[in-house]
Amino acid sequence: MSRSGGAVVEKTSPVLRTHEAFYDAIERGDLDLMTSLWLPGDDTVCVHPGSEPIRGTSSIMRSFAMLMASVGYIQFILTDVTVTHRGGIAIVSCTENVLSEADGEEPTVFAGGRGAATDVLVETPTGWKLWSHHSGPVMEG
Repeated sequence: MSRSGGAVVEKTSPVLRTHEAFYDAIERGDLDLMTSLWLPGDDTVCVHPGSEPIRGTSSIMRSFAMLMASVGYIQFILTDVTVTHRGGIAIVSCTENVLSEADGEEPTVFAGGRGAATDVLVETPTGWKLWSHHSGPVMEG
């Protein structure tokens, strides 16, 4: 269980299943899965590390399509996952420990990095959907 802000959430909660599916979609390059996880509309927002905010689900999906097309191998190991849950809104924060192919290197050479991420999810009749994802780099040392 995670405890944050007075709310207790089971590790197998629908909120965390949606959160984990988000990272699975990136790792597998599954744009259909990614699309199914987001609220439709112009009020969604996504901030990729080092980038300006992207607004609107269709623009966010284009950004993930480009990301998935340009990244070979990528794996996320999530740590420090916390959930705050109030009514029909949940906030999930975590540390993204990322392993990916190094740019311009042989496929067997990997690079690592860390990011801090916050996701805002909204409960809908069809399950929990992402309203916002924000990830930024964690500077070492």
